[in-house]
Amino acid sequence: MNKYQSGLFYGLFAYIIWGALPIYWGWMRAASAWEIIAHRAIWSLVVCWFALAFRNQLKSAVTILRTPRMFFLLALTAGLVAGNWAIYIWSVTVDRIVESSLGYYITPLMNVAFGVIILRERMRVLQWIAVAIAAIGVGALTYDYGQLPLIALGLACTWGMYSVIKKKLDVDPLTGLAIETIFAAIPTLIFLVNLEFEGRAQFGSGLWISIGLATAGLATVLPLLAFNNAAVSLPLTTLGLMQYITPTVMFLVGVFINHEEMSGSRWIGFLTIWLALSFLATDMVRSGRSGDKSITHS
Repeated sequence: MNKYQSGLFYGLFAYIIWGALPIYWGWMRAASAWEIIAHRAIWSLVVCWFALAFRNQLKSAVTILRTPRMFFLLALTAGLVAGNWAIYIWSVTVDRIVESSLGYYITPLMNVAFGVIILRERMRVLQWIAVAIAAIGVGALTYDYGQLPLIALGLACTWGMYSVIKKKLDVDPLTGLAIETIFAAIPTLIFLVNLEFEGRAQFGSGLWISIGLATAGLATVLPLLAFNNAAVSLPLTTLGLMQYITPTVMFLVGVFINHEEMSGSRWIGFLTIWLALSFLATDMVRSGRSGDKSITHS
């Protein structure tokens, strides 16, 4: 298996696991969304710091943590990723996986918008078309829901802002996540201890639910590590196009496993979003090719 093939394998593993995670979170629906989020944060911290120790990166992580600017920015990203996790897991526990998949479909388009608004990047023609079509799709879904698809927009906005800040930080993803979990550790531990004292905790109440909650860290970190391996092995264009695997798997889980209702106008909204993404994908391929040519001639 060559470097490109191994990159495809790791990328497929990461994106399919991320897409199938709603099945995993749904399996633990006996626990509240907040208990699942708390255990995900705590066990992710344990797995991340063990992984950093294994890779001999503990010293560099501590050095980053001691830098005031990095401390502040990673505290901010910790809040954004915690908000994203909260919206995502809550949406799964209330059987709104399809709407959460919409959030991850919208995210690349939100990244384009944030790039223009915050980073002052210039949009190409196909990007303008994609964003305009996506706005129509969101409008159709708003009509269907009777309100803005707040779960989808919340997921897209939190992850979009998270991506914008991370773009400015020269931090390894595993190191960044390890530091971010530290910020969540104290309130999370207080919450879990209080839950145990009140007798409302599901952790410890049964073997399988306890194992499920305890392995939430692995479910978070393993696809991230696979994604990192894919990122260093694949062209960015390929990696960018593969990101649509995750919301597609989520959408299939919501429709065919959870049997969530899909009305006519909801189908129209999703089809419009997919059309917008096709324009964005075309733009990614074209820009990727021109980037390759400029590298070849330099």
